Parts: sequence; C-alpha cells; structure tokens
Amino acid sequence: MNWQERIVADPKICHGKACVRGTRVMVSVVLDNLAASRTIEQILASYPSLTRDDVLASIAYAAELSREDVIPFMPGAA
Repeated sequence: MNWQERIVADPKICHGKACVRGTRVMVSVVLDNLAASRTIEQILASYPSLTRDDVLASIAYAAELSREDVIPFMPGAA
C-alpha cells in the first residue's frame, strides 16, 4: 500500500489538512472513526466516497506520522 497515492494535503481543500484524494474526507475523520471502534465496513457505509484502500491508506499515513513526531505525554495524567 502506497499511501502517497491516496492521501493529499491541498491548501485549497479542508484548510490543507490531509484528506483522501478526490474527497473532502480528512484522514483525521477516518482515524477518529476507527478509534471509536467503528469497523471499516461502518466507515464505508457512512462515507460512500471512500474505499477500503482509502481507509488502509489513512492508517498507513498515520503510522508514517508516528515515526516522525513524538507527542510528549505523562501516563496517567488527566
């Protein structure tokens, strides 16, 4: 899976946030849905412009970001 073929960030679309190519569905929306325990099938039903590969590309994009950025946090802190 080459996420670069499916994920784009265009300043003219969704304020430059990463989106699935050809849609206005932001990667963060896909990830929020997955984090809320929604299945890929449920996400596809809610966002018919997406494909299974779009969801997988969103996950791959997030994995790539996690290799680059570290967000400091303290376990157990609220």
